[in-house]
Amino acid sequence: MQNDSLFSEFKPAIKFVLIFVTIYFSGNIFYGLWIEYWNPVADTMTQLVSRQIVTILRIANEPVSAFVNSGEPNVLIMRSDKMVLRIFEGCNGINVAVVFIAFMIAFGGKIKHLLIYITIGIVIIHLFNLLRIVMLYFTALHQPLFFYYFHKYVFTAFLYAIVFALWYIWTLRSVKIKKILCSPAPILNEEYLVFSYSTPIYSLPVAS
Repeated sequence: MQNDSLFSEFKPAIKFVLIFVTIYFSGNIFYGLWIEYWNPVADTMTQLVSRQIVTILRIANEPVSAFVNSGEPNVLIMRSDKMVLRIFEGCNGINVAVVFIAFMIAFGGKIKHLLIYITIGIVIIHLFNLLRIVMLYFTALHQPLFFYYFHKYVFTAFLYAIVFALWYIWTLRSVKIKKILCSPAPILNEEYLVFSYSTPIYSLPVAS
């Protein structure tokens, strides 16, 4: 009996972990196969992100262009004749999106709202990932000695902070909805129904 009650207590957490791990590893396996399909060149998502980075940088009047490396799975971001940045498959944001989606599905919610929020979240993650790469470009250009530190820690933490913020908003919303659904109905006075405003307060007699 005690084991059953203990299992019931931790059942939601166990279910969350199992769903999260299943989706996370499945997503990474499929993406790994996708990467291998395009090997030895960069996959189409990495190429797309690279072209978008070039577009953003050209808006900022940077003389840049992107070249797909024919011998390695990366895209070179060139400034005039100088190579400033190499974009690998790990830079395209798909791994981060997989983590985000795995958490969202594991946590659950109404399917319609969940799909809308996941779509919005993926777009937000993609936009902030583009911003991250743009910042890495300027770091590599102007402060190359700090590039490894900013690439490995600062900007990666920045991107995951966005993911955690999206998770927090969803969980907070879900908790509020559960509180509303689970809260008891208000107890009405036997004598009166009271409608409260700033001023005045109206009391209407209840029809018997």
